[in-house]
Amino acid sequence: MELRNGKYALMAVTSMGVRLTPENRQPVNISRRYEMQATSAESNVLNISASLGLPVCVLTKFVKGSPIAAFIQSELRRRNIAYIGSEIEQDDPWGYRHQFNIADGGYGLRAPQVTNDRAGEVGRTLCAQDFDLQQIFEKDGCKILHLSGLIAALSPETGQCCLEIARTAKKNGTRISFDLNYRESFWKNRKEELKDVFHEIASLADILIGNEEDFQLALGLDGPKVNGADMGTAGLFRQMISRAGEAYANASVFAATLRQVKNANEHLWGALMYAEGNWYEEEQREIPVFDRIGGGDGFVGGMLYGILRGWEPYQWIQFGWATGAMAATVADDYATPMSEDQVWDIYRGNARVKR
Repeated sequence: MELRNGKYALMAVTSMGVRLTPENRQPVNISRRYEMQATSAESNVLNISASLGLPVCVLTKFVKGSPIAAFIQSELRRRNIAYIGSEIEQDDPWGYRHQFNIADGGYGLRAPQVTNDRAGEVGRTLCAQDFDLQQIFEKDGCKILHLSGLIAALSPETGQCCLEIARTAKKNGTRISFDLNYRESFWKNRKEELKDVFHEIASLADILIGNEEDFQLALGLDGPKVNGADMGTAGLFRQMISRAGEAYANASVFAATLRQVKNANEHLWGALMYAEGNWYEEEQREIPVFDRIGGGDGFVGGMLYGILRGWEPYQWIQFGWATGAMAATVADDYATPMSEDQVWDIYRGNARVKR
């Protein structure tokens, strides 16, 4: 995939918040001690490239004078993620704030539990006018812009914001990655509005990511036919992508993760990708899971890193599989590789001690 030159390798539009995770894998309802981290699905994707030395940036928004905003900014700097974001006054105690995500990792047969508290979220006010898009995409330049269905569906304002940014990025030669990330609660009473937004973003995208349900529910495509036999997830996805490829001919890469949950600590992890006319599959392998949150974002981040590095497509999916598996081994909801070799060792199953 040819990429333009630019100041930024990878950029994402996002609404930053904080995640609260109970210590020692305990459930939320009985926990008294928590770890706090800065988080968003989109910044999780950027973390792979940022950790491995590529220049990345989030386009976001902050609450002015908020200690939570200061914490988020500090964490982004620590993770080598640049940020461009205007500030908005909190207004009053019932005004704006950053989202809270409260999640435990589960254990054994006890499933993980995730609770989102997004009332008053500052990110819902994001609009294209918050940014100098000409400076960012025409003068500075960006190789790949990553968008997520989570931010596109967050509010009517964020949907239009993502659309305008995608149009400007496309006009200036930036490749666009779009992870559909359908969430039913976001789409309630907004299906027609959001289908239009998602359809236009998908029509601009070079890289489309999602499972077969994402393509059906977010883009309105007909579902795959089983034809009287269980084809398995990979077979269903191949059918779905064939239809998506006809509807969104601009995209040359389609990808999805394949996950089967044995228990909270053991998953079967795989991936499927259609890239530039060929199919690539990583068959499901058993992986240990410390915290599953962020595995899908880790896959996308690793795949995009491979594209940015100019590797062959088969390496994109291999590296993405490994960074997704890596994210599941840590308490953070993003992977932070210290080197490419570390990631390739995960892919090869080499867990021998390094001395």
